[in-house]
Parts: sequence; C-alpha cells; structure tokens
Amino acid sequence: MDIQLYNTLTRQKEAFTPRDPQRVTMYVCGPTVYNYAHIGNARPVVVFDTLYRLLQTAYPKVIYVRNVTDVDDKINAAAKKEGVPIGTITERYHAIYSQDMASLGALSPVIEPKVTQHIPAIVSMIERLVANGHAYAAEGHVLFNVPSFADYGKLSGRNRDEMIAGARVDVAPYKRDPADFVLWKPSSDDQPGWESPWGYGRPGWHIECSAMIEQNLGRETIDIHGGGHDLIFPHHENEIAQSTCAHGGALFSRFWLHNGFVNIEAEKMSKSIGNVLLVHDLLKQAPGEAIRLALLSAHYRQPLDWTEAGLREAKAQLDRLYRALDSLRDVAAGNTGAPAAFIAALADDINTPKALAELHQIANAVNKATDPAERARLKGELLGAGHLLGLLQQDAAAWLKGDVAADVDVAEIESLIAARKDARARKDWAESDRIRDQLAARGILLEDKAGQTTWRVAS
Repeated sequence: MDIQLYNTLTRQKEAFTPRDPQRVTMYVCGPTVYNYAHIGNARPVVVFDTLYRLLQTAYPKVIYVRNVTDVDDKINAAAKKEGVPIGTITERYHAIYSQDMASLGALSPVIEPKVTQHIPAIVSMIERLVANGHAYAAEGHVLFNVPSFADYGKLSGRNRDEMIAGARVDVAPYKRDPADFVLWKPSSDDQPGWESPWGYGRPGWHIECSAMIEQNLGRETIDIHGGGHDLIFPHHENEIAQSTCAHGGALFSRFWLHNGFVNIEAEKMSKSIGNVLLVHDLLKQAPGEAIRLALLSAHYRQPLDWTEAGLREAKAQLDRLYRALDSLRDVAAGNTGAPAAFIAALADDINTPKALAELHQIANAVNKATDPAERARLKGELLGAGHLLGLLQQDAAAWLKGDVAADVDVAEIESLIAARKDARARKDWAESDRIRDQLAARGILLEDKAGQTTWRVAS
C-alpha cells in the first residue's frame, strides 16, 4: 500500500516508508488530565486513531503511544482548589477522558505512559543534555540552551524574534538567552516534586514527551509524531531540540503530522466567549459515532467549523448508512474488506472527506443491488470501510431504534406492528394503514420487505 502523508517538517506530501516495516512507531501528544476534554481535544484522537487503523492494515505491528500528562501547574491548581492530592484529580479525569474517547470509537493506544511514572527517565535525559553542553543549571532550574542547536525553528519555520514572542518566554535573570526554555524547575513544599541533582522539583512540559518516547518506543528515531497544530511551536519544536541533542544528532521523528483547529459556529473556541464544547456534554446530545463522523467531515489538516447543523447532518448520514447495512441483515458478509478506491482515499494523506464519499457510494450500491453474491460483497466492503473510519460499529437495528423517546415503549411498538401484521393477513387494509399512520405520527417509520416489517426512528 502506498501511503502518502503530509510532513510538517518538509512541508510536502511524502510516501510513508517506516524505518522498520515490522515495527512501525507512532507517538501522539495526549491529554493533560485536570478537566473534561473539549471537542478540539478530541480531533487529534479521532484523526490519529484513523491513521492507526490504516497503518494496521499495511504493517504487522504498529506501536501507538499516546501520553498522559499527570503533573502540571493546572493540575496543581485544581488539586489545591479541592484540597486533594494531584492523583485524585488526574485519576478522575483520565478515567473520564478514556471513556469519552472510547465513546467516539477510538481504539486504545498500545501504550499510555504517564509523566509521573517516568521521572527517572526525564532526569537521565536532562543529565545528558547538561553533560554535552546543550543545557545548564541556574538557580534551581535547568534550561535548554537554544543557541546550541542550529536547527531550532526548522519545524515551525519561525525566525528568532517570532519564536521568542510566540513562546511567551519568561524574562528571568538566570537565562543565558531569552529563548532558552525550562527542562526542570524547583517545587515549593506544597507542590508536587521529586529529588534530582538540581534539587527538589518537577519537569518542564516539553522534556516529558521526549523522555517518554525514548523509554516506550526504545529508539532514537520514531516514524510518526502527531498532535494538534497548536503544538508545533513551542512544544514540538522543543521536543526536536531536546531529543536530537540527547541522541547525538540523530533524527528524532521522520514524519510530523498536525491536525487543524476546531472552531465553533465560525468563531474561535474560547472560554472568554463561552463556546467551549465538552465531549462529555456532546455525548448526551448525540451518539459518539455521529460526533466522530462530524470530526472526520473535513480534511484533518484544515480547520473544522463545528456546528449544530453539521452534527445533525452527521447523524442523518449515519442513519442512511445503517439503513443500508440493516437491509443486509440476512446476508453473510463477503470476505472483501474495504474497496481499493476507499483505501486509496485514506492512504492519500488521510483524506476522510473523499473516503466518506466512497463509503456512501458503497451504501448507494447496496440499495440498488439484488444479486445475492453482489450483496454479500457489498456488505463486506461496507463493514470493512466502516471499520477503518471507526464507523458502523453498532448493531444496525439497535442504532435505528436508538433514538426512541424515553416515553415510547419499544414493546408497545412491536405489539402494534404485530397487530398490523394480523390486519394485513385479514386484508383489513384500513386498520393496517391506521396503525402505520399512528406510528408515523410518533416518529416511527415502517418498512415492509421480503415479508418482514422493520421500524426506525424518522431522521
């Protein structure tokens, strides 16, 4: 399979060839667990889950690592506000995050490392950077010496002044250069910390990912590093500097992938505006698959405008797809898998809009097909393509009945359908039509096919 990926580092689409085809490595920056995840946090999860699924079809082993940041100033503040240890906060919100992302159909990463479990690895990497002249200790801090790394800024393409401004660097007398960033910082007695050669303290944000990649992927060079566009600078720029210098100049990651921002109804998502949408809340309004489809509706590198209308349309699209799948309920799926055109779309830099168009083409073909062999083949294609997108993972009949209002008794609906069947057997067409109209008025649509009657909720 020829997979093409846009590499942020080279600013072009390139053929993906892993360093070791028997062991593909991918690292994606994960959550800082101090609160609920918003829809912008969910986009990279869904995007890289889709890439993970694609890679698994092409390579025998894919090691997907997504970290958990469980020590951070925001976590400290949340713990202090509640008067609890940081572990109480991080365990609570990591569990919620995991459940919410699973509801979006995201597969679990192979490894989910936590920062607090990697302090020795972090200290070891910092010691190496100090020893080789790329970092220095000052007033309880350890800072990376940015001028020591000539390629600093290559990923983001920013000049020095832009980088200093963009990093919002602290002006501190102990810095040798304004662009230098913290690898280790001191902790007060009431803050989480660990003993180190530079005193009691805690790691800076950027060094955490470098150390976790080194320890969990076991290589100086990984195949893919991913995350949101907002992480390009300074986080990923700093990761490159640290890891490259800690590994004697070895290439850190061969491919860098970044997803675009999520806007809300054409506005930037912001607490000040009050338009931050939490995944946890959205899951009370719509099925996780509908949220996932809405996130996949735009190409991952482009901004995504999240709208209520878009979410409704995603649900309606899934209803149509599930109706096609439900029409094949008595058909054994052929061993076909996703068709070539669908695979080609995903392999072209994760082009999910094109892949979704191909998925709908399969569903359209299902609705027209009458030959048993063709219907079996199409069911295999529909399920195979759905799996790669993380869609059509529910039982079709259950999905189509899933939106019944709480005050509607499913057993009553089934009883009315049985009564209608009896009326039809007696050729009492007036009674049959009355029952159909009664159910339609309650948003329940009937479909008679091959002597069987099925029902669904009106879209």
